[in-house]
Amino acid sequence: MYAKVGDFEATIQMFYTIENPDIVSWNAVIAGCVLHEYHDLALELICTMKTAGVYPNMFTLSSALKACASMGIKELSRQLHSDLIKLCINSDSFVGVGLVDMYAKCDLMEDARKAFNLICEKDVVTWNAVISGYSQSGEDREALTLFIDMYRRGFEFNRTTLSSIVKATASLQEIKLCGQIHSLSVKSGLLSDIYVLNSLIDAYAKCTHVEDAERIFKECPYEDLVSFTSMITAYSQYGQGEEALKLFLRMQEVGIKPDGFVYSSLLNACANLSAYEQGKQVHVHILKLGFALDIFACNSLVNMYAKCGSIEDAGQAFRETPKRGIVSWSAMIGGLAQHGHGKEALKLFDEMINDDVLPNHVTLVSVLCACNHAGLVTEANSYFESMEKLYGIEPKEEHYACMIDILGRAGKLNEAMELIDKMPFQANGAVWGALLGAARIHKNVELGKQAAEMLLTIEPEKSGTHILLANIYASVGMWENVAKMRKLMKESKVKKEPGISWIEVQDKVFTFIVGDRNHYRSGEIYAKLDELSELINKAGYVPNVEIDLHDVERSEKEALLYHHSEKLAVAFGLIATPDGAPIRVKKNLRVCIDCHTAFKYICKIVSREIIIRDINRFHHFKDGSCSCGDYW
Repeated sequence: MYAKVGDFEATIQMFYTIENPDIVSWNAVIAGCVLHEYHDLALELICTMKTAGVYPNMFTLSSALKACASMGIKELSRQLHSDLIKLCINSDSFVGVGLVDMYAKCDLMEDARKAFNLICEKDVVTWNAVISGYSQSGEDREALTLFIDMYRRGFEFNRTTLSSIVKATASLQEIKLCGQIHSLSVKSGLLSDIYVLNSLIDAYAKCTHVEDAERIFKECPYEDLVSFTSMITAYSQYGQGEEALKLFLRMQEVGIKPDGFVYSSLLNACANLSAYEQGKQVHVHILKLGFALDIFACNSLVNMYAKCGSIEDAGQAFRETPKRGIVSWSAMIGGLAQHGHGKEALKLFDEMINDDVLPNHVTLVSVLCACNHAGLVTEANSYFESMEKLYGIEPKEEHYACMIDILGRAGKLNEAMELIDKMPFQANGAVWGALLGAARIHKNVELGKQAAEMLLTIEPEKSGTHILLANIYASVGMWENVAKMRKLMKESKVKKEPGISWIEVQDKVFTFIVGDRNHYRSGEIYAKLDELSELINKAGYVPNVEIDLHDVERSEKEALLYHHSEKLAVAFGLIATPDGAPIRVKKNLRVCIDCHTAFKYICKIVSREIIIRDINRFHHFKDGSCSCGDYW
């Protein structure tokens, strides 16, 4: 009685007053332990019970199965099954479901399937146990196959079945199947169930169909923390950070209290927007509501500050993170690498190893990037060669791409080509892109042509290949070839991806494109650019018109360069933020050579730090130089 009403301490005290407890008393206290999730105590009491000469029956072992399932003790699972066989009760359907569930939660799906097959009279609970087991263990195809078998045999299904199957389709990113299960949930009348609705929102989002997820969310008759979390996460992951922040405000309006997962998604949204001020406000919410020790929120704080251009704040958040795991370390090492602090990143990696935290493949990509940004070729070779030997991690395409980029930038082009030839798989776009970038730096036309040809085969729709090759031709004065590249782009109808830059001012994110005149302070922005161009020209700046592939006069090319999206964003930052405040801009493409040169002059003239986050890394312009050392 005490166990069922929640007074577990009273249950234990009452039990220990019994002089010679019988099987009923033992079963009651063990079941109470399982009910209140004291699984280790439940198993300990079963051992004590045996020592006292009282032997377990079906009810005792049913509780033991649940305790073992919750703790995932593989060795004990088979011992319990053996005990059930000895008692001749393993064929009981109730016990059978317990066995399937236990084996599934102990990640022994082969044994779970055998136990499932031995059950003569299967019902929806039995099917759910094995289907959810396959789904939880990542065997999603098998989960779907079993569900189809269950459906064809005419068994009824419930919300638990559909939730498991929707999760499997989400993991497989099978959008067609997701739609079919959506239809099935409508026909069965289960679409009104909050668990099914939330599962569908999550599945559509993971299949990158955010609009479908949004439609279900809006049609949902009731909203809860899970549905808001799924939708905010979807917006955050697929480039709709502003929508994620708006939805959070609505969540607060309806009185739903957020958890660590929501804050983690919000911080990721701020990171993707480079919304530093809004990220700081989310941080304040985290502190106020007591999530400062939540590991998901802490890791996202490190990532957000690093991606918003404040590596100092990222470092502070990292130091305050309790029980730092591989995600925490990887986020900080990656942040240092992206900000050009290569040696500090490698030092932190050594600290991580000394702290007995083993790296994963993401950590090692960050380590190689750190070596790349710092030009540490020997160290990079050492880390790359020892990956498998020291950490059991076989190099993947991204590790090879990093190494080829490192060798290429250092002028070791032959070594880079040799490494491509030695790769155990076909080189992908990232690998050939790294080589093309190296060819641009070192003005190697032949290598550039070879890399570009491979890229045009693998990624024909990408305009960056044509532009980089044209820049290589322009750098060595091969203007006829530049003209041919322009012609090829027109004939193949390849469209150059437009450059877009973002800047946050007073909690609002502003977007700019080249020649943008839609901003409400457009007149002031262009006046500021005219003022800056005059000042930097006097200081020695010369527009790099060779990188502009438009077939127009030099004066027009210079005007186009002055009006690049990142220059517009910086000019707006200068007129809209307090004197001395850093200017943080994000760009969707690699920052161009001309803008890079111009910002070195501008930061010195205006005595401001300019932080540009491009597709590759961060550039901190200060006192006339850039943190990348013109090596990007």
